[in-house]
Amino acid sequence: MAQQVLVLNATFEPINVCSLQRAVVLVLKDKAEVLERANRALRSSTASFVYPLVIRLVNYVRIPRNDKRKISRRAVFARDNYCCQYCGSTARLTVDHVVPKSRGGRSSWDNVVTSCAPCNIRKADRLPDEIGMHPHRTPRAPASDVFIAVAAPRRPKSWDPYISTA
Repeated sequence: MAQQVLVLNATFEPINVCSLQRAVVLVLKDKAEVLERANRALRSSTASFVYPLVIRLVNYVRIPRNDKRKISRRAVFARDNYCCQYCGSTARLTVDHVVPKSRGGRSSWDNVVTSCAPCNIRKADRLPDEIGMHPHRTPRAPASDVFIAVAAPRRPKSWDPYISTA
């Protein structure tokens, strides 16, 4: 996986992570400054550059903050710590609607949980009470710090994005 660099706004609030290449370009163009660096350097045939780990933008960038965060598979997985909310498995993860869409459920933060494929198949289009499968944690909108984790997710070794389907 490519090295990720944390990007802070001019006010030192985290706003994103970016690739190492993008971070070096921002620093070289004087759009950002390096706050934390690695012990090693980036080298070309004629020059040596700082290896940034955390950069801060020189100018403030206004980030629109709205109460409704966009729901995505990555964000749901990060919120649920890459763990099935029915059995605790970390393999073959998918997204499950607690109240199925066929029963009027919506794709919202309080109705979507991380589920492994076997649990998702077993639950099918039934309500949790009908099959006795309740999520370990009540689904909710994630805290804002989850979105920093989404940008550079911690995935279990058994997690395979090509097996997961929603």
